Amino acid sequence: MPSLGLPELLLIFGILVLLFGAKKLPEIGRGIGEGIRSFKSAISGEGEKKEEEKVVKPKEIEAEVVKKEEVKEKV
Repeated sequence: MPSLGLPELLLIFGILVLLFGAKKLPEIGRGIGEGIRSFKSAISGEGEKKEEEKVVKPKEIEAEVVKKEEVKEKV
């Protein structure tokens, strides 16, 4: 199988620009990057640790809401 050189890569990039448009390509690249990062974190087990850290107790949320209401009443 022959390797891809610069002319072939430019041709592929040109076709992608024609198909998706110049504005859509960064969004596609960002989505692919996020997917790869999420896949890597899922394999390494880092995703489980992050999910555990995100758990917030209902009492903490209630306390924050009460504090915000007290601040609004004072103003």
